[in-house]
Amino acid sequence: MRLLSQSRRLRQTPFSKGVEDKGVTAYTVYNRMLLPTVFESVEADYRHLKSHVQIWDVSCERQIELNGLDAGHLMRRLTPRNLEKMQEDQCYYVPIVDENGGMLNDPVAIKHSEDRWWISIADSDLLLWVKGLAVGAGMDVQVFEPDVSPLAVQGPKSDDLMARVFGDEVRDIRFFRYKRLAFQDTSFVVARSGYSKQGGYEIYVENGAYGMPLWNALFEAGADLNVRPGCPNLIERIEGGLLSYGNDMTMENSPLECGLGKFCKPGEDSDHIGMQALAREAEAGPARQVRAISITGDPVPPARSGWPLFKDGKRVGQIPSAAWSPDFETNVAIGMVDTGHWDAGSILTVATPNGNRRAIVQETFWA
Repeated sequence: MRLLSQSRRLRQTPFSKGVEDKGVTAYTVYNRMLLPTVFESVEADYRHLKSHVQIWDVSCERQIELNGLDAGHLMRRLTPRNLEKMQEDQCYYVPIVDENGGMLNDPVAIKHSEDRWWISIADSDLLLWVKGLAVGAGMDVQVFEPDVSPLAVQGPKSDDLMARVFGDEVRDIRFFRYKRLAFQDTSFVVARSGYSKQGGYEIYVENGAYGMPLWNALFEAGADLNVRPGCPNLIERIEGGLLSYGNDMTMENSPLECGLGKFCKPGEDSDHIGMQALAREAEAGPARQVRAISITGDPVPPARSGWPLFKDGKRVGQIPSAAWSPDFETNVAIGMVDTGHWDAGSILTVATPNGNRRAIVQETFWA
């Protein structure tokens, strides 16, 4: 058994005691925090997620707060997405790019007001980039990490569980919208969102002291719903085409390569970082793109470091994420495939640890 050496650099979460008490069996490190990755097994957790309801400690999705007169301007500098029509109860998926159009992160932006935003980040040091941009431009804005720790409730029974804790008002929240709802003597931002295709919510817990009271309340309320602890599930996210920053895409990839072109349509007055680079790429067309890929044969192990894709002996891409899907009875994968080889039905070869396999480009993801 391999253990993680604890230190101040590896932060606990407000829900860590609950996660340990519920029998977590594996972690990864994400934004210098512990992120559970397995409880019973990847497949058992997958089955339960698709049928019932799970509570996920996703405190590692740290927030970057932009607060001040220039907060809205700074937000628009960060992303190619057009934010002009975004309302104050909305969440937007926003690619964040550098001056070359490379992906720095793919967070969710939460608009409290034009002068106050949260950016709910994937695993990267985005805070330093945002602070540097704000200071360098002399903007009137504070950029910092607030005491906010998301807790996700995911699965087909999530509406029923959330209504028991927050009231039936929670059912009225539309997709990628939020409401501030009461809990005990405080209130939280509750959004209809989450890193699964099974439906659910993310609760933005301000003040970590409320972490375990909320955790316990949800488990007590969901006892008859077969509520369990859970975490983002490898199989389910690949089936749904949910990309993982640092795995399926990095700073070496642009939003256009990641299939995020629909989020790269800035307004007429946009001056976001990377605008010129993305305009050139859009005109020429991306050199590679993300595609759903099935891999034939018996179950493959997880793709931990990326498997190369070949066509007639020439490398034409890679598979960064793969898993056996019990529901679709095939190995499902996310691939980054070179132009000329990404059309649906294209047959490639992938070099797996279990030998070469046939890889077939799919028209869409599975779920």
